[in-house]
Amino acid sequence: MNVTTTSSEVPGRIPGAQAPVPGPGADGEAAAPIGSPSGQGEASVEVPRFAPRWLELREAADADARAHDLLDPLRIRLANLPGRHRGLIIHDLGCGTGSMGRWLAPHLDGPQHWVLHDRDPYLLHFATVGAPRAAADGSRVTVTTQRGDIGRLTGDVLTGASLVTASALLDVLTRDEVDVLAAACVGAGCPALLTLSVAGRVELTPADPLDAEIGEAFNAHQRRGELLGPDAITAACEAFAQQGATVRVHPSAWRLGAEHAPLTAEWLRGWVAAAVEQRPDLAAAAEAYLRRRLEQCEAGELRVVVHHSDILALPGPTGRS
Repeated sequence: MNVTTTSSEVPGRIPGAQAPVPGPGADGEAAAPIGSPSGQGEASVEVPRFAPRWLELREAADADARAHDLLDPLRIRLANLPGRHRGLIIHDLGCGTGSMGRWLAPHLDGPQHWVLHDRDPYLLHFATVGAPRAAADGSRVTVTTQRGDIGRLTGDVLTGASLVTASALLDVLTRDEVDVLAAACVGAGCPALLTLSVAGRVELTPADPLDAEIGEAFNAHQRRGELLGPDAITAACEAFAQQGATVRVHPSAWRLGAEHAPLTAEWLRGWVAAAVEQRPDLAAAAEAYLRRRLEQCEAGELRVVVHHSDILALPGPTGRS
């Protein structure tokens, strides 16, 4: 997997770390996807880092956007798992600073053990420190961490898992990597809740003549190399369905208003920068465009809808149906 291109809508990079391309991927939550245990061949890999400040900025918008309608079918599946009384084991891939766990753990009953996967030990530290401590019914929540690469994810890694989660991950993967993920989850009989994959549509109000061109260039940037970008939802649905899973898709848009001005401003900078990297001929017009948009944002006049989708994949209880 290309570890240098992992964030789309504004990565907050730690100064001095390897520079990620500011375009491909969902929104920068998945600093890097993970599958193998810590310490196995990772020491020599230079890891891209994303500032916890960016992930903190987006966390509330992520929580508001995630599809609550998928929680009931997920709860029903989890309630019927063999050995459910012993608690849930949840693997969070590309966990970033752990916002998925902070959102989901309080929505699920019973003891939970979260295995937090990421390539960046810096983010794993923040995820551990900020991990939730209690489930919806007050049961204990514990965490451990692993480092590795999703390209090595197998059903064996997920042995005993109750659920796989990820946030803003699918669109920074290739089709082969999505196939690997689907096969591993279904092979382990493990549901997957994969949230906040960009859909390739953005709405800005008031409208600007350059909106569409910037958006098209951004989407093209997301598809650089073999990354799926906005095609990730379709690819994931196909991959899980081919493995025999039942797949549900629900919209999960960011709806950013005046109260989200800091997040909107950071998103705008990354969105426009990626478009210009894809289309250098846009540079002069994009500079003026970004200035106008930031002024509108500061004045509380700008509204932005960034469309995402969430996926819930439910395999047969013992794997492929």
